[in-house]
Amino acid sequence: MGLTSEATVYVTAAVAVVCVALLVWLWPQLASRGLRHVLGRLAAIGVTQAAIIAAFACWLNSSYQFFGSWGELFGDTETAPVGVTQASIGHGAGNGVTAKGALIQPATSEQLNRVSGLPTGPAAVNGRVESVKVIGRRTGVVDPAFVYLPPQYFQKAYARQRFPVIVTLSGYPGSIFNLAEHLRVSQTAGELQKSGRMQPTIMVMIRPTIAPPRDTECVDVPGGPQTETFLAKDLPEALKSGYRVGHDASAWGVMGYSSGGSCALQLTMRNPGVYTTAGALSPDYKVKDDPTTGNLFGSGPGRVNRVDEHDLMWRLQHLPAPQVSVLVAESKHGERGYPQTLAFIKAVKAPMRVASIQPEQGSHNFPTWVREMPGTLQWMSRQLTFPQDVVPRHHPKKSAAPGTAPMGRRP
Repeated sequence: MGLTSEATVYVTAAVAVVCVALLVWLWPQLASRGLRHVLGRLAAIGVTQAAIIAAFACWLNSSYQFFGSWGELFGDTETAPVGVTQASIGHGAGNGVTAKGALIQPATSEQLNRVSGLPTGPAAVNGRVESVKVIGRRTGVVDPAFVYLPPQYFQKAYARQRFPVIVTLSGYPGSIFNLAEHLRVSQTAGELQKSGRMQPTIMVMIRPTIAPPRDTECVDVPGGPQTETFLAKDLPEALKSGYRVGHDASAWGVMGYSSGGSCALQLTMRNPGVYTTAGALSPDYKVKDDPTTGNLFGSGPGRVNRVDEHDLMWRLQHLPAPQVSVLVAESKHGERGYPQTLAFIKAVKAPMRVASIQPEQGSHNFPTWVREMPGTLQWMSRQLTFPQDVVPRHHPKKSAAPGTAPMGRRP
């Protein structure tokens, strides 16, 4: 049984019910004095509580997909195959993603099948959401992702166009299921694009937790997970190998909620040659060590510099401002980060630009972020260029260069 399957939820719930029933039934027999009976009562209470907690945890995880498999739960994560050095583009049927051996591979659709409101019917009319695995050539990371492709991606009129990309990051310990079902990334983007309020854009939903259960906060941990490298180098490289996406940073944006919003700001301000636009919903502005992160910055003389460089306020005060555009969203009442958000907005200086969404009321939760999503996506769309460039026409006498798509054809 899969960790997120309904069968697991039902089995753990049934075990909890049986344990409660046995506790009630056997309690009179354990009511006598004596060490054996005292230990029996403690054991019965402990087992029953553990069963109830396990059932609740399985239900919660099934609903929000914090961990997608037993391996993730126990820290046994998949790694990329040794020897993957470049993409191998496929053009077959199926879900339209690249073939085995590429940096983008088809993935099971178990989580995707549970998401409501996804596009159906002809892709050229309604678009499509694909379930894939992203393989990091440098980091060896294998991370699941959902990719929303707009209808124009499949239309002949756009057959040679490369599309802008918005990478959407979940918070911790969130998952791509949260992005698709609870934040409703592809559904919102599809509605905005269909109504003309947002230009055709590819939406990539991915989690920054590449070494679960550890929260690496999009940091390259010395001697540990290289999350920034994966998101700033491996992910764009993989997407460019598998889809018609823009090749210039002006076509790339990144957004997220909670710690995913913090990552979006970090990635954009630290890597302006990769992402030029960020949307951050309820972010923090400084990366700190805590029990979920462990030691993110290592030790030795370089630790202080690494800590400072991941403090966005320090960067704004001591380093040249990057030429990027960012949007920050924080509620005036109900979220504790509002003063820090105002301070960040005030500290931004040219050529960096900042916009904000400041609802009067809101909490650190999905209902608040869902309200902020349409405005954030529309603003980000206006910052990204489209059409950014074109795919060269195919010449039948020339073969495609290694690691690239045959010219004139959709990867």
